Amino acid sequence: MSRPLAVALLVIAALAATSPLGAAPVSEDTVHEVAAQLRCVVCQSLSVADSPSETAHQMKAIIRERLAAGESPEQVKAYFVDKYGLWILLSPPRQGFNLLVWVVPFAGLAAGLVLVLALTRRWSRRAAAAAPDVARPDAAMRERIQREMAEREP
Repeated sequence: MSRPLAVALLVIAALAATSPLGAAPVSEDTVHEVAAQLRCVVCQSLSVADSPSETAHQMKAIIRERLAAGESPEQVKAYFVDKYGLWILLSPPRQGFNLLVWVVPFAGLAAGLVLVLALTRRWSRRAAAAAPDVARPDAAMRERIQREMAEREP
């Protein structure tokens, strides 16, 4: 076998081995799942999956390429976190300082509920204390009422 033919066969074999045709097809659902967890750098309030921007389309293409190359969804997310920081994740991880993002709203809700209950109890006690003590009329008062009622009758 001639040397140029051997080199050509080697190059063809190398290209065939690295060709995307041999790679497993990437599910669009998987691409969408990863893209839904990442923030669009242009829109910022939308996920990459929901954003109509060109940057989001480019990010989806990168996700698709990396998944096709054999990376796991977590590795793809880690790539974007390395590039943009934790900000890129729509849902911050529940660890470290980011744990406050998950705990503070529930703690605030619980504190508000306790405050409302305490104020309601205080207001109901004040209303009960301010209410006049209605006592039953004694015999003299009943007699006076009867007499005044009799005087008013024609």
